[in-house]
Amino acid sequence: MINFHKYHLENGLRIIIHPDVSTPFVSICVTYAVGTRDENPQRTGFAHLFEHLMFGGSKHAPDFDQHIQNAGGENNAFTNQDITVYYDQLPLDNWEIGLWLESDRMQNLLLNQKALDVQRKVVVEEFKETCLNQPYGDIWHHIGPLLYKQHPYQVPTIGAKIEHIQEAELSDVQHFFDRFYCPNNAVVSICGNLDPDEAVLQVRKWFEDLPAGNPPKKDFPQEKEQTTERFLEVEAEVSLNALFMIFHSAHRLDPNYYLDDMLTNILAEGEASLLFKKLVKQTQLFGEIDAYITGTIDQGLLVIEGKLSEETTYEEAEAAVWEQLQSLQENCISADQFQKLQNHVEHNLEFGETNSLHKAINLGYYEILGDANWVNEEKNNYLNITPEAIRQRAQNLFQRTKCSRIHYKMKEENSNSTKN
Repeated sequence: MINFHKYHLENGLRIIIHPDVSTPFVSICVTYAVGTRDENPQRTGFAHLFEHLMFGGSKHAPDFDQHIQNAGGENNAFTNQDITVYYDQLPLDNWEIGLWLESDRMQNLLLNQKALDVQRKVVVEEFKETCLNQPYGDIWHHIGPLLYKQHPYQVPTIGAKIEHIQEAELSDVQHFFDRFYCPNNAVVSICGNLDPDEAVLQVRKWFEDLPAGNPPKKDFPQEKEQTTERFLEVEAEVSLNALFMIFHSAHRLDPNYYLDDMLTNILAEGEASLLFKKLVKQTQLFGEIDAYITGTIDQGLLVIEGKLSEETTYEEAEAAVWEQLQSLQENCISADQFQKLQNHVEHNLEFGETNSLHKAINLGYYEILGDANWVNEEKNNYLNITPEAIRQRAQNLFQRTKCSRIHYKMKEENSNSTKN
């Protein structure tokens, strides 16, 4: 149970404070309700670009990182398709420095041509390194358009095209900043050994005078139910053929989200999981295999991906996966296996509640979802699942007409050289 205090400022900023006597540090997390889904389709990758630009300095703190380091702290950020999160960990005596820095870059970020040129170059190099030059690195540029025909989730976090970043103008990034980086599009969540009343006074001191913005309403086109199988073949210079089988899964606030998450645990969590035990360990059809959900706020994906063993054909690989999915549809998992799953989930949730930074991040995320207190309902949402509910969800989810397949193949010359 995470106890917290919630406040609202007149400019729309939401504040979550969790007193935590177990740590000598204070974790400050600023969660902005902006991700890839909010971007202009002709200027994608901007949420991720800003993850870098926000460390380029602000009016009163030209070197953000140096101030954090001088205060004995550390900081970082991450972006996904729904949110962008910036966080700082500082010693208790210096925690107010984090508020000063975060408020200054929310209002006074140094957006000039020099900063844009520097960070644009960094992001372009990251795009090349992680997507263009890394084996299977462009897979989400194939999965997104194949699975999403309407929703902007078709664009990966790094951006749809490298040109969208290369051609970004200063006016483009200034417009993006003005739309999304404002108090009424953000949550400040704080965990540390603090008195909540005193802590909120400090937050008011640094954030109360910031003007509210005008972030756009979230009104994204939703996907229609998939009723026919989809298929894509990709050839690239990789060392092994890979198979991707993808299904539309529940959105984050759907009760089925927890069933989908549990299904991926059954399929691929650890060496005793169904797919690993049957397809890697026993039959050796795959060299490795995994299953996971994207867990996005709107309708997400359940992905099964694996690298085929050298002699395995795609027909053999797919048939073997479907056999295991059918077994989940026909039979409830054993009481012993189910108890192990419940214990695993409960352990992970409880571990998250021991880490101050994790708590700050989770509180900010759930408040963006709609209510920070939902973080305290997660355990029951999992513990209330039954083996029969899992079986029924598998029946509904794992249908061939709802499956999208990608064969990510070795180029012919690569394939021949590998066999030789």
